[in-house]
Amino acid sequence: MSDAYDFSERIGRVEPSATLAISNLAAEKEAEGADIVDLSVGEPDFDTPENVVEAGKEALDAGHTGYTSSNGVPELKEAIAAKLRGNGVDADADEVIVTPGGKQALYETFQTLIGDGDEVVLLDPAWVSYEAMAKLAGGDLSRVDLAPHGFQLEPALDELAETVSDDTELLVVNSPSNPTGAVFSEAALEGVRDLAVEHDVAVISDEIYERITYGVEPTSLASLDGMADRTVTVNGFSKAYSMTGWRLGYLHATEEFVGEAGKLHSHSVSCATNFVQRAGIEALENTEESVEEMRAAFESRRDLLVDLFDEHGVDVDVGDGAFYMMIPVDDDDQAWCERAIEEASVACVPGSAFNADGFARISYAASEERLREAVDRLVANDLL
Repeated sequence: MSDAYDFSERIGRVEPSATLAISNLAAEKEAEGADIVDLSVGEPDFDTPENVVEAGKEALDAGHTGYTSSNGVPELKEAIAAKLRGNGVDADADEVIVTPGGKQALYETFQTLIGDGDEVVLLDPAWVSYEAMAKLAGGDLSRVDLAPHGFQLEPALDELAETVSDDTELLVVNSPSNPTGAVFSEAALEGVRDLAVEHDVAVISDEIYERITYGVEPTSLASLDGMADRTVTVNGFSKAYSMTGWRLGYLHATEEFVGEAGKLHSHSVSCATNFVQRAGIEALENTEESVEEMRAAFESRRDLLVDLFDEHGVDVDVGDGAFYMMIPVDDDDQAWCERAIEEASVACVPGSAFNADGFARISYAASEERLREAVDRLVANDLL
């Protein structure tokens, strides 16, 4: 039977998400009865805070089930703007678009700024969907490798300066980083600022992990002099508030940008879910204790993993944020990850998915017991 579909050249530019592919494989094996330690998924293993759940229920009971204003309910946009002002960003509610997930905010930004042949600069290792989004928009990629610098940006600023030029349309910065956990210093971000201003480049600042840091305070790029009018700040509720399935995110930029991106937003998703937006207000305003409890647990798990790897002679670059760690494995990291799940029943993501060959990303959004079990299994199967 012939296939009647004539697929677009655009969709042929990208592959499915490697992180979701590993997670799906782990789920399939678990459904078959296997005991998989899944360290592949970027999802907190905590329940959504109860007060946020109750706020969502109350919003449903109150009848908040219809469309909202396309860019978001005014109360949530104002709460987001207030949060950004707390980060030193000069933000107004009219400069916010509320999206169904942070990924949608990123997608709308790429589609708004990038056309065929436009150069997008990524800092590797880079989250898998940046490349896909750039390609879907028709962009061409240039990359700066941070792996030789312990995944930090500041030592790589000279290389970044050699890469960014007047032909660069967009630079993507993710701090704290997925997949490395690195938190870029203020000096590093000032270096980004200087290059962006010099070459008139727009910058995405993906700050989805900004509440999950250990002993450092992340800098919001848009708060730096000269960056307010050229930064699109993207954030969301999935990580800090353990709301992955609620699908709620946002972007902040100039009113001019919001006007243009709002066209795509209105013609694609219409609006984020009404009652979920009401729960988002509660998350922003009344969850400090829950966020701190989760952050402290992640820090403890990170430190445990560092000690466990050290016991087995595995040297890792330790990030100060998010809940990921890149561990050095075989040159063929894809084959190593396949062995890990087939032989040790431990799911990890190949570093090559992030343009970091020879590494595997593990997520420590799992209990300390399961993290110990994962390391024991990898050691027992000669994978460490």
